[in-house]
Amino acid sequence: MSGPNPLSYNQYITTLGVMAVETTQAVGGVNQFTSPPLQAVVTQCLNYAELRIQKDLDFLSSQLSNTYSLTAGQQVFSLPFGDFFTVQTLELQQPGGGPTCPLIPVSKEFIQNCFGSLQTAGMPRYFAMYGDNFGDNQDTFNNILFGPAPSYGFTLRVTGTARSPSLYAYASAGIADTNYTYISQYLPDMLLLASMIFISMYQRNFSATSDSADMGQSYEKQYQIARTIAIPEENRRKQMGSAWSGYSTPVSATPTR
Repeated sequence: MSGPNPLSYNQYITTLGVMAVETTQAVGGVNQFTSPPLQAVVTQCLNYAELRIQKDLDFLSSQLSNTYSLTAGQQVFSLPFGDFFTVQTLELQQPGGGPTCPLIPVSKEFIQNCFGSLQTAGMPRYFAMYGDNFGDNQDTFNNILFGPAPSYGFTLRVTGTARSPSLYAYASAGIADTNYTYISQYLPDMLLLASMIFISMYQRNFSATSDSADMGQSYEKQYQIARTIAIPEENRRKQMGSAWSGYSTPVSATPTR
């Protein structure tokens, strides 16, 4: 496997145990901490570490697209929240296989004022995020407002980002030693450092006045160093490096943008 030495779930628990001076054991082929309270917070430890890294770096690998069918006359489209965490771009496929039409993001007030009547229905040119509908897990949506309302069942292509799967999804016999996530494969250093920030606070009861109060701060400092290095590299993957390219910023000369 190319890249740095990746971390499987079992390797993650073993390495984290060494760093946190905690003993581990294998149960049914899956490593776990011998301390029941610590084992109970492994999922929250991974939540803290993985979500923080995803928010800091905005991975290219978290971007995806999907297509949906619109309903004629329906100005608000409910996009299942589980499909995308953030919506970036929308485009419509014209009937008959014509060229796609990118939609322009605007405020919902603009659409309400200019396209507030179904008499203005046509091919949508604008869109606005209209809010969220938080119900149960199967009834949660990102609502999109179109201007004008679609006059036809256009095909809508949505591009956006989604949360990456957690390494904890591989805490099962047979895959705990072999499967990796994007973070555990390419950013194992940041995963361990972010996890140790959480573990340090857990071991010290989240108190800044307890013994070794600087332990978590030391890992935080190292995490920030790793983060500062990783951001430009991730930007290069998205063609957002020097001069909007995939190249690193040159030391001797920086081209204009």
